[in-house]
Amino acid sequence: MKEGGGRKQGAASPCAACKLLRRRCAQDCVFAPYFPADEPQKFANVHKVFGASNVNKMLQDLPMHQRGDAVSSMVYEANARVRDPVYGCVGAISSLQQQIDVLQTQLALAQAEVAHLRVRQNRCFFNHGPTPTSPTNSGFPSSKTLDSHSKPIFDMDMVVDQGSYDVVVPTVGSHRGDGGAVVEAVRPLD
Repeated sequence: MKEGGGRKQGAASPCAACKLLRRRCAQDCVFAPYFPADEPQKFANVHKVFGASNVNKMLQDLPMHQRGDAVSSMVYEANARVRDPVYGCVGAISSLQQQIDVLQTQLALAQAEVAHLRVRQNRCFFNHGPTPTSPTNSGFPSSKTLDSHSKPIFDMDMVVDQGSYDVVVPTVGSHRGDGGAVVEAVRPLD
């Protein structure tokens, strides 16, 4: 019999599961709706990780409306296990969590810098009084007064405490005689 006649004459080819398992694909095959013949690797990975018998039992134990989600989860986990046999999708989740931690740290640094610039702008405003708004009177040095050979106005080193995301920034206008800045802790804005 030719490969196209797995179900009945004129019916579609057997599903990817039945093709891989080299068995006849019945009309009521539990795998057919979720593992089409044109996606053989999808079932191959699931079979390698979970086993066809276990997948069959899981699908038959679930109501019809939940089977699609279960297959999607099994395919995701199986693909993750093929890529990373030790950690599977836990490795992907861990990597994403690390990215979140780094981004939260960057956000805290940006918020601290915004707070620093607001304090600097407010001090400039209170020290010099209100002035007409212009690019040269914005409280920040213009590009004309700073060239590539100019000494920086102040050096700022930021230190991040990873545990609580406290950011340490220099206090504006404060400095020591040795050129180092006095620092204070700033909590990130919530």
